[in-house]
Amino acid sequence: MSTFRLNNPSTGSSEDTFTRIDDSDRDAILDRATDAYHHWRTTTVDERAGVLTRTADLYEQQSDELASHIGREMGKLTAWAQAEIGIVVDIYRYYAEHAHELLADRELPAQGALHTYVRKDPVGPLLGVMPWNFPYYQVARWAAPNLLLGNSLVLKHASICPLSSRACQDLLKEAGLPDGVFQNIYASGSQVDAFVADPRIAGVSLTGSERAGAAVASTAGENYKKSLLELGGNDPFIILGGLSDRDMDRVLDRYVSLRMYNTGQACNAPKRLIVLDDDYDRVVSGLEQRISALRPGAWDDPDADVGPLSSVGARDEIVERLEKASSDGTATVRVGGHALDRPGAFMEPTLLTDVDPSADAGCNEIFGPVAIVYRADDVEDAVRTANNSDYGLSGSVWGTDLELAEQTAARLEVGMSFVNEASVTAAGLPFGGVGRSGYGRELAEWGVGEFCNDHLVRVRSL
Repeated sequence: MSTFRLNNPSTGSSEDTFTRIDDSDRDAILDRATDAYHHWRTTTVDERAGVLTRTADLYEQQSDELASHIGREMGKLTAWAQAEIGIVVDIYRYYAEHAHELLADRELPAQGALHTYVRKDPVGPLLGVMPWNFPYYQVARWAAPNLLLGNSLVLKHASICPLSSRACQDLLKEAGLPDGVFQNIYASGSQVDAFVADPRIAGVSLTGSERAGAAVASTAGENYKKSLLELGGNDPFIILGGLSDRDMDRVLDRYVSLRMYNTGQACNAPKRLIVLDDDYDRVVSGLEQRISALRPGAWDDPDADVGPLSSVGARDEIVERLEKASSDGTATVRVGGHALDRPGAFMEPTLLTDVDPSADAGCNEIFGPVAIVYRADDVEDAVRTANNSDYGLSGSVWGTDLELAEQTAARLEVGMSFVNEASVTAAGLPFGGVGRSGYGRELAEWGVGEFCNDHLVRVRSL
């Protein structure tokens, strides 16, 4: 039996200690999940919706404590943590309020029978492998629709999130969810494969790294079960020409806010700003001023603009990549790029230009407070630059010519396109990407549809 510690990235100090499960615990965990599933799937839609409603209320009532958990775990500023919890509340309430609509039978033409329809049935216990960057939100968008559907859930969260992952289970239990329907387990990454392969697990949802996603998808495929992957992103942010100084200032303010949100640790953040040649110099100048002015601070510092990275290791990996890009000439560091000489996992917010799109900084996601600017000759060139990526999570287009902006957004090879907004997530909007960003969709009606048996029923007389 092994233990691990919570390491506070704002202070660099180790705090509470937690115990991981043994491999011998797996059978008991999955037996509980299976038994609970057979009971939970027989409850009424109203019973399940009631649990989700009470869960939303509890997240709202306990938001201060919940926010402090993820501040200590991964350094999220309090304002950002409260915003995340607000989205979680919306997700649980959405699925509760739309329960009957989302689970309604779909009537089909009789086609030779008296009655033909498709009903949504649960499929069984599911495994969720979740990341640290949005500890409650990532769980909620997987848990809420599947609990409504009648599946049981086993959560393997990131090891740096022991407080928030335990809270996810505790709040559902307090809301009336029967024992075993949702289980939080403290497992290592090396223990995941055996869970995925076990026949008692009906499907697996992973949000995280490409490496982890590939491993989970491979094992799931070998064992004939469904997987859903939400991986990285290198989202484009295209600024069309013709903006006034006032409009450009508003767009740049928005870009910096979105890119530096959660200290740049968001898969769907706009990472590559693409601007037409005529506006390039004023955009770079404007970003230099804005990014230089950002103030790093601890999770509970009300004056901080950005927090620490999730860990010292994550910070050092980004700084090393930036140093290499600068030394080999594949990027120019205009602002920042260095670790801060203070305890914790802090680094300077950074601006890169002159980035080689085929080099590491250009073609691979940088999961931290690093903005990248590309120059484009015209709209066609901007679209080519945007689509010159193996990722395909989301992208946005900004401009006053809404017809041109919408046409341009529709040409982006992504799962989600936005005009004059970016990184929008809501309970009623599908979320997901293509390519190296993964497959499958979460939230809205799509969240219910990923792990369900679309069960055809036909009735005819003898």
